[in-house]
Amino acid sequence: MDPSKIRKKIGRFRILVIGRANAGKTTILQRVCNTQENPIIYNSAGKMVGIPMLRGEHDIENEMIFRNHLGFVFHDSCGFEAGGESEFDKMKAFIASRSKETKLKDQLHAIWYCIPMDEASRSFTKGEIKFFSQCDTGSIAVMVLFTKFDALYDIAYAQLKSMGKSMEEAEELAPKHAKELFVIRSQLEFLYHSKDIRCPPKCHVCLSNMDKDDADCIPLMERTAGTLNNEVLQQLFVSTQQINLELCMKYAVERTLLELFDSATASEGREDIIGKLAVWFPHIYVR
Repeated sequence: MDPSKIRKKIGRFRILVIGRANAGKTTILQRVCNTQENPIIYNSAGKMVGIPMLRGEHDIENEMIFRNHLGFVFHDSCGFEAGGESEFDKMKAFIASRSKETKLKDQLHAIWYCIPMDEASRSFTKGEIKFFSQCDTGSIAVMVLFTKFDALYDIAYAQLKSMGKSMEEAEELAPKHAKELFVIRSQLEFLYHSKDIRCPPKCHVCLSNMDKDDADCIPLMERTAGTLNNEVLQQLFVSTQQINLELCMKYAVERTLLELFDSATASEGREDIIGKLAVWFPHIYVR
């Protein structure tokens, strides 16, 4: 099935975003949807109920949609730390309920768990460990988004300076060095290999400076697309996102041109081939 038919049948790519307040969730969603506006919230009956930033309320059943990008629908679950048993149970029930939906358009397609890294010596909280040890997400693609990762740059900068680097060199190398330090520290080892983690995420991505105008969400798009093990959802996601043209090109070539070259349909006309490639770029109009 080509992406245009998939979008018509399923409609929107549905993502559950989990994370406590100030984890940077809204900022990331704004970057993904290329807007500075707040999302509009609709309840399960389709009635608009407000704007999250103004209401300060969380109902995981509500749908968050950005006016300028109707291809994504988000559900928000606030963090469930100490005393958050009720919120945790609601989240588990929501995931279980969506997993039982018979129509793909009503199911959850991905989960982004946002963990901010702006605290010194950041380790996983009890709530985060509880999610990855007790919440069975089945076949849903779960990713960890380490947000505010730029908070680790100062640590990396100081270490580089202690190694004899100049101020200019340390500043330039700090982002790369921060990721190198993060890889060898215990957080990732615990997340993927600890006996306490029964349901580890499929992958993770480190997001820095999401509050800047030139914020880079491309790694998030690439990792999400690569994590999806359902080809239909993969096609829906790639053709829905609008911030990574190269990702559309990559899948258009791999899924369309290569199939044409490997099949008897390789004799199709140029216009037919162009048409099949174009369905991966629904947000681009050519005159």
